[in-house]
Amino acid sequence: MSHFNGYFRSRAVVPFIFLLSIFFSPPAYSNEVQALKDQIKLMNEQLKAMQERLEKLEQTNQKKEDAINDLKDKTSMIDELDERLNQAELHTATDKISFGVDFRVRADSIHYEDSLVAPASLIAGFFTPVASGGLNGATLAQIQGAMAGMQGVGADKFDVTNDIMFTNRIRLNMKAKVNKHLTFAGRLASYKVWGDSTGVMYNHGSMNQVTMDGNTSSLPHGDSLVVERAYFNLHDQIGEVPFNLSLGRRPSTEGPPLEYRNYSLEGGSPLANIINWQFDGGSLTFNLEDLTDIPGAEFKMCYGVGFEGDWGNSYAMINQPDVDDVHLAGFIVTPYNDDVTSIVLNYAHAWDITDGFTGLTVMPFTVSKEDRDGDGTPEYWFSQNEGGFSSRIQPYTSIGDWDAASLIVRTQIADIDMFVSGALSHTDPSRVSKNPYYEMMGQGLLSSNGNLESHTGYAFWAGALFPMPLDGRLGLEYNWGSKYW
Repeated sequence: MSHFNGYFRSRAVVPFIFLLSIFFSPPAYSNEVQALKDQIKLMNEQLKAMQERLEKLEQTNQKKEDAINDLKDKTSMIDELDERLNQAELHTATDKISFGVDFRVRADSIHYEDSLVAPASLIAGFFTPVASGGLNGATLAQIQGAMAGMQGVGADKFDVTNDIMFTNRIRLNMKAKVNKHLTFAGRLASYKVWGDSTGVMYNHGSMNQVTMDGNTSSLPHGDSLVVERAYFNLHDQIGEVPFNLSLGRRPSTEGPPLEYRNYSLEGGSPLANIINWQFDGGSLTFNLEDLTDIPGAEFKMCYGVGFEGDWGNSYAMINQPDVDDVHLAGFIVTPYNDDVTSIVLNYAHAWDITDGFTGLTVMPFTVSKEDRDGDGTPEYWFSQNEGGFSSRIQPYTSIGDWDAASLIVRTQIADIDMFVSGALSHTDPSRVSKNPYYEMMGQGLLSSNGNLESHTGYAFWAGALFPMPLDGRLGLEYNWGSKYW
């Protein structure tokens, strides 16, 4: 029994000790478990760090992608701007002229009362042979004697009416800057009457009915586009004085004070009451404002050619032609101009004024001077232009010199623009015209009957421009001219 019990006890103690060894004795692999846990923790931390780095990397990549997209957009914009710049540079290199257009449609109603014309019986006498009591084939003495006997014969009177006449005027303005010292300006123009584009008018005795160099764009003449202005400006400075040298077809029409009437900018340099005529020439301008401390002070010297006698005329190939070139010279002084009030003085002189200009017209008849009977005295022969043929006319004689001067003052008072101008002209005739038609009447430069007398005329011109409701304007103008003006 005791043996059994002892056996029992021994068998019971062993498991208990075994169990105790399990629960109370650290196993051999416990360190490995802890190390594994630590490793897992470390791996978790490393994974978290890697995830944070990945997130940062993704953010960085997004920024890079955004930067790349932004760069692509900017590159596209740069390419577009570069293309536009290349086009602009190409345009600048190949097309240096800028253009502007001025177009006007105008309606006029024209009425003249008591217009005078030579009686039909007198006109018919020029085409009637001398043998039949007429003047065709008569000498100068015979014609002048007959005309002196007709001084008491009254002229015929009649009224002229054109109820409505429409005109188109187009101006193509041109400007170009060659460099900082050199510029170009010009204007092409066309001025035509509705329903007419012939360019040549029937001549009723007026110089305006001759298409010539000085009026090709100032008066309606067909539908041709002509060069009204074309000149360059060379500007620089001598010490404290800026200067401008200009050569070409001058801006010599629509000068002061026509800007009031035309509701436009100042159109030309010369004062319009003495020069409103197209011509070729040059000018040299000195700006004296900084030198004198006077606002707008300026001095301009001008030169022009009104007629070239040795080109294209019947006497062009002759060593000593009877007609000299017409040269003009003068100056324009601006003593004061503060953009509100201005004072301008213009003087001009012309040498060897001719008895006409080269041009085209339809003459009602032609006059020739020939010694057909061989007696040494030429006769005058008249032929009617029954076919209405146009002719190129030319001057015959240099008949004297001409001087003109004008002073204008412009200002603004209480929104009212106003001007006042005084002018004079002086003629110094030297010869009677050799044009057969003028020679019969002994005409020279503002002289007749062979009396070569100098004359001086005077003129006064004033006007005001008043503002009106609805942006309207009311202009008033007064003109006066003396005899010989």
